[in-house]
Amino acid sequence: MKAIKVVEPFKVEVVEIEKPSIEKDDDVIVKIISGGICGSDMGIWNGSNSLATYPRIIGHEFGGIVSEVGKNVTKVKVGDKVAVDPVISCGHCYPCRIGRHNICTTLEVMGVHRDGGFTEYVSAPENNIHKFNIDFDETLLGIVEPYTIGMQINNRLMVSSEDIVLIMGAGPIGICAMQVAKTKGAIVIMTDIVNERLEKAKNMGADYILVAGNSNIDEKINEITKGDGVPVVIDTVCIPSTFEDSVRLACAGGRVAVIGLKSQPSNIIMADITKKELTLVGSRLNCNCFDDVIALFENGKVNPEKLKTIEFNFKDIRKAIDLIEKSPEKVLKVVLNFD
Repeated sequence: MKAIKVVEPFKVEVVEIEKPSIEKDDDVIVKIISGGICGSDMGIWNGSNSLATYPRIIGHEFGGIVSEVGKNVTKVKVGDKVAVDPVISCGHCYPCRIGRHNICTTLEVMGVHRDGGFTEYVSAPENNIHKFNIDFDETLLGIVEPYTIGMQINNRLMVSSEDIVLIMGAGPIGICAMQVAKTKGAIVIMTDIVNERLEKAKNMGADYILVAGNSNIDEKINEITKGDGVPVVIDTVCIPSTFEDSVRLACAGGRVAVIGLKSQPSNIIMADITKKELTLVGSRLNCNCFDDVIALFENGKVNPEKLKTIEFNFKDIRKAIDLIEKSPEKVLKVVLNFD
């Protein structure tokens, strides 16, 4: 079968590899239908993803149709449409024992730490396979995963209808987090430096859009929040200055989510956290969010079809990468078709 492999930075190939087979009784073989290209895939391509090793079959946003199951598999059957959770955990360490497998001490993500889902067939444990219960657009099977990131962020922050949420960055994760927050009844403000992305965010449900860097942005946020400040801040830009802004803009008793993996320190003022008694949380990957997101897809409470910018056949991976590199402001989610 064919697979997309990044051999080394800036060198990607469509290669022939062996088709997976059932090795364990809980294995599920999935015929991949679609996959979404993520910023971390681009980081593996351009050498900026510090977590990846080479060569690497990329892809951690993917889904398809079950083609074979191990003898102990009961949750899915051949022919089911599914999305695949790429998070592989040990099940034994402290985080796993308390139900937080997404921060397992020996965590591996398919497509990053081990080979991923941009192949014609994938094998994964039954616990990583999540079924659609109604007929659904197969091209969207591969973009469940970014919505699980948005769901995890909302869960970590306990977002509710009482909240005004400020999301910095209107890229795919920011928009996914926004749409999940809207399903919880929150009011959402989104900021970005790219007008096209802000307009997309508005079209997909954001209540307010503000151009980041404008001198009056604090005044606008103050007006929207009636002077109270922002109860919930989500930083999807993930640079030191936006982390600093998150702490500054959060109101007393507010909550801030950090999702960045960069190692540069931020100049956070301790008193800003203490005086306002802020809650700062990290949010990584997802923790059992796939079924909840699939339910949102199925009941129409989010519109993933609007997240998809364009679709390419997987053999045209170079064209897809070129588009993302040359016109990032025009791209939310590029989907690869493996069918």
